[in-house]
Amino acid sequence: MSPEPFGRREEIAAVESLVGRVRAGHGGVLVLTAQPGFGRTALVEYARAICGPVPSVRPTVPTRLTNEAGGPRLVCVDDVHRWDPASRAALARDLRGASTSPPVAVLLTLAEHRVGADEFAGLATLRLGPLDDGAAAALLDRLTRGTGDPVVGAWLVREAAGNPRLLTALVAALTPGQLTGRTPLPDPLPGGEDLLGDHALRVDELPGPARDLLLLAAAAAEHEPDGAGADLALVLRAGGDPGGLPPAEAAAIVVKAGGRLHFTDPLLRRAVLRRAPLARRRAAHLRLARAGRDRLPRLIQLACAADDHNARLAASLAAAAAAHRPHAERSTALARAAALTADTESRTDLLAEAAEAARLAGDPVRARALLARAGAVPAHGGVHRVRGLLALADGPADDARESLLTAAALLPPARARRALIGAAEAAWAMGDAAAYREAMTRLPVCDDDPTLEAYRTGMCAVLAGRTAEGHALLRRCLGVLRGAGALGAATRTREAYGAGLPGGLLRAGAAALVVGEVETACEAGVRALAVVRAYGPEVLLPRALEHLAYGELRAGRHTSARAHALEGLRTAHRIGQPNVAVSLHAVLALAASVEGDAEACASHAAATAAGAGPHGLTQAATLAVWAVARTELAAGRPADAAARLGPLVAPGPRRGHFAVRMLAVPCFVEAAVQVGRVAEARRATAEFTHWSETTADGLTTAQLARCRALLAPAQLAAAAYESAVAHHDRLPGEFERGRTQLLYGQWLRRRRRTREARGPLRDALVSFERCGARAWADRSRAELRAAGEAVAGEPSPGPLATLTPQQQRIARHVAEGATNREVAVRLSVSHRTVDHHLRNVFAALGVRSRVELSRLLAGEGGVVPVG
Repeated sequence: MSPEPFGRREEIAAVESLVGRVRAGHGGVLVLTAQPGFGRTALVEYARAICGPVPSVRPTVPTRLTNEAGGPRLVCVDDVHRWDPASRAALARDLRGASTSPPVAVLLTLAEHRVGADEFAGLATLRLGPLDDGAAAALLDRLTRGTGDPVVGAWLVREAAGNPRLLTALVAALTPGQLTGRTPLPDPLPGGEDLLGDHALRVDELPGPARDLLLLAAAAAEHEPDGAGADLALVLRAGGDPGGLPPAEAAAIVVKAGGRLHFTDPLLRRAVLRRAPLARRRAAHLRLARAGRDRLPRLIQLACAADDHNARLAASLAAAAAAHRPHAERSTALARAAALTADTESRTDLLAEAAEAARLAGDPVRARALLARAGAVPAHGGVHRVRGLLALADGPADDARESLLTAAALLPPARARRALIGAAEAAWAMGDAAAYREAMTRLPVCDDDPTLEAYRTGMCAVLAGRTAEGHALLRRCLGVLRGAGALGAATRTREAYGAGLPGGLLRAGAAALVVGEVETACEAGVRALAVVRAYGPEVLLPRALEHLAYGELRAGRHTSARAHALEGLRTAHRIGQPNVAVSLHAVLALAASVEGDAEACASHAAATAAGAGPHGLTQAATLAVWAVARTELAAGRPADAAARLGPLVAPGPRRGHFAVRMLAVPCFVEAAVQVGRVAEARRATAEFTHWSETTADGLTTAQLARCRALLAPAQLAAAAYESAVAHHDRLPGEFERGRTQLLYGQWLRRRRRTREARGPLRDALVSFERCGARAWADRSRAELRAAGEAVAGEPSPGPLATLTPQQQRIARHVAEGATNREVAVRLSVSHRTVDHHLRNVFAALGVRSRVELSRLLAGEGGVVPVG
């Protein structure tokens, strides 16, 4: 049986529906239309394979639509566009007007973009588009039997542009060594000449001026980023005939938009270039070089016209590329320079620089393909550096660290700097403080960059336990924000980009968070994002959004954090940075835990775990665990939260990330006290006390007061809670304030001081409503009900209306499946109290078991959530 075509779910369903109709004794028509190579014939073969008892025929010459054999029949007519016009018209008339008995179902295919060929208009038509990357990767895996190198595979999928026939041809044209990455890939890739010939047939039908204009447009677009098209003014200056444009547009080969010409299919542009004789192709590049007005594009066109190594032209290209230009264009120029270079070492240097420019442009697939052209270079620092920086964005953090440390050992000090900073970033993501200090200690003294030097020495001092010294040094990094009031202007000038300001701003934001100046960190994040959006590099955009979103979370601005994290997540996926995407999922999990969306929190936490585990991203994993534990606290499950957070905040091999541990301590203390793990809560609070004395983050003082209130003896607890609330009154941030007020109100109510409890509980409800913390607001409402106060706008408690507030709470928990002991822990009452109330609930509601109680509440639906 013919295998099911890859990535054609919708088309397969349509074909199976047609086959099902003919099996049921009905006729029908389905027209499949597509560009060459998209799999029309594969779908025809699939249709014939699944016919079963229904006979199928596949006429190879024009024929009338008849059925003289008896019984239903499937007629498959492939490549109808190859028939002569009279035969196509006759077939179209048969399909529209004729009916046969027994019935006939017809599946026919034809190419797209046939000028004036609309015979089959109005019939059921399905257009085949390109395969998505997932389907193309699955096809590639089958073609290579899973033995292909991932870097080679990604480049083949990119070059095939979703065309399965071209992908098959590219794989067939490469040697086993090239497919497995042992041998450098040729440039350009061979294969697919027959497919390009099919595309070129459309161009061959055009008049000479149109063909000449299209060749110039294809040559002009060759060095442009994907989808950028060709500069029409340049094409015309190079001698393109304006009269050739209308026929090319009418044939749907190009479209004009914003002064640029775009080929409707990337393979059309490739076909125009590859099918043109070499002499004509070189002549087109020379014409464009003479007509160009900017130095670098002119040099690139001259390089495209060159037929051999040319050291002088390569040097000119490399020198021009060193100027401040878009990174994608720099990458193209450096790659062309490498192709003109005979010396292996110099060529490898240029390819490494071209790969780095592609990485900065947010194109890791091209970056890796350029490195693959360099072949096996065991001791080339530039290649190791780019590989390590790429792995930092999408690979195991430990692999990235090792590659970058290797690069630093091979590169001169000035060029080793970025490699060592990257190695430190990898160690930070791994949660390996010793490895972070090792990388930063190896970084040479940065006399030319005092801010970086202060960051390096400050972070090393903090991680060595010299906190005061480290914080003093890190505050010097904030001079990039505060010094000379020039930043506002600098962030709006190209000089800021040239001076590497985005990286400095991101470091300043990280330093501010370590010191505890959260608002300063947010300011740094906002400005870094503005600079990156204005001047690039593209590769920093997801990271800038992540830094800003995390700072906003720390500042209590969860809505803004979620918006920036979502944008960052989309960007990270678009430019191939899955490690950053993992961190952004963790930020989104934390935002969801504040908002009370347990389902969203669990989803983002699962996405974090899926990427953090294989790649060793301990910081992201720790944040996600903290987020899930916070949703468990909101749902009244402190035992689950304490079990989850205990290993993260305690010393030992299972501890969480060194920069996150203390942030999660207040949640752990709250959960641990409620389930009787008081000794652990005291140890964690003692460590949190020491940490809070070293940070400028005022929120920690309020959180510490809350932890002490939770641990205080009964006669001192009220005063401790009042002190914590007073601290919150001097700080922004509704969420943490609301949590302290909720705990205070709960403590008062459970000591039967219900009248006093209502004030803090009302304040908690307002705080949670203001910051959109829905689940936490529901807990506050439930506590208010238990304190004897009706909450405006709440739904009726339904069948529980006759019960006391405490009985309602117990009934809801039991109906959810909680045991009596679990209910006792959640409500901070004794097991006997729950037993007593539950017997009264059963009697009042006329039920005899927990199962009947669950059915009663489920049948009513919409009962008020448990508190």
